[in-house]
Amino acid sequence: MKFKQFLKTRGAIAAIFMGIFYAIAMLGIFLPGYSAIPGNVDKLPIAIVNDDAGEYGAQIASQLEENLPFKNIETDLSNSQALKDLDKNDLALVVHIPETFSADMQKGEVSSSIDFTINEAGATTVSSTMNSVVTQINNQLSTQFSQQTAQGVLMNFNVPEDQAAELANKIETAYTGNVVSINEIPDGMNNNMLPMFLTMAGYVGAMIGAMQLVAAFKASRGKASKTKLFLYVQSTALLIAVTSSLIALGITYLVNQPSGELFFGILGQQILNYLVCFNFTAILLFLVGEGGMILNLPILLFQTLANGATIPRDMMYLPYEWMSHISPMYYSVQAYFANMYGGISPSPYIWSMVAIGAVAMLINIVIVTFVHKHVPVEDKEAEVNVKNGAEITA
Repeated sequence: MKFKQFLKTRGAIAAIFMGIFYAIAMLGIFLPGYSAIPGNVDKLPIAIVNDDAGEYGAQIASQLEENLPFKNIETDLSNSQALKDLDKNDLALVVHIPETFSADMQKGEVSSSIDFTINEAGATTVSSTMNSVVTQINNQLSTQFSQQTAQGVLMNFNVPEDQAAELANKIETAYTGNVVSINEIPDGMNNNMLPMFLTMAGYVGAMIGAMQLVAAFKASRGKASKTKLFLYVQSTALLIAVTSSLIALGITYLVNQPSGELFFGILGQQILNYLVCFNFTAILLFLVGEGGMILNLPILLFQTLANGATIPRDMMYLPYEWMSHISPMYYSVQAYFANMYGGISPSPYIWSMVAIGAVAMLINIVIVTFVHKHVPVEDKEAEVNVKNGAEITA
């Protein structure tokens, strides 16, 4: 066989196609998706809560609202409500000006501070961006208030040395920004990325498992009814889900060492994650066969951006945002963040996963029932009985 002839074989053609297709799909999905950073930072919602009745509070609130690079700034929320929304990741930052801020600044007896609260249990882009923004705000406000205090000092130029030292200290401590982090994640990217890694492990395993089990389903046609074979496929997927989830958690506890109280919650979600992703990816395989795997790959790549681990839904371009609403990966990642690090219940995300899995299984049942042609089942038992009867007669 010559090289040209080898290149014309089915395997070589498929390999060439997949190499080109995967390059186009990966770069065509990842590069536009990640271009939302930092371009769409202004879409992140924040809240400015001004409880100060004095002039300083109103002045700062107005300056922040005008100068911060965010289009969606809530100003009519109470501090408690804003913190609740932050805990649910409905807000990216809460700026709270306390009611004694102006009074403290005017007395000059103690340092005045503004609280900047950030939720660490969410997309990595949000926490890093908010920390950077808060640092810039604090630097500007510190300079602003130090200059205002300095003007007061200059008005008392001829003062004793001890009083001068005291006034100099007032300049330095006129303002301090108080950065508050809620739902802090332990140090290490392995902890920050654990929700995505657990989800990806389940999804990729389920996608490959779906390809193999759907192929086994088709190869076994005629040996059992479609209903039996479909139940066999789902039962095998459940068996794999339990086994692979136990192994995944073993590695997780060996490396990350999360709380033992989380074990059964994480295990249950990982099993659910596998089963939902299995039926989600099996739709195209039941519908078009092995060719469905080609379509499943770009869908997987889309979800690695649309799962909310790196980029929040508010910053996503429209196609990725649409995908996040039907993506089992999105709800799995958010449920893991809530369960392992957050202060809210993961139940809404878990139920969303259940709904996606139920719809996906229903679609698969419809495809198997109406698209796959009926194949007569070989009656092996009848053949054995006939043979045995013939032997007895003989």
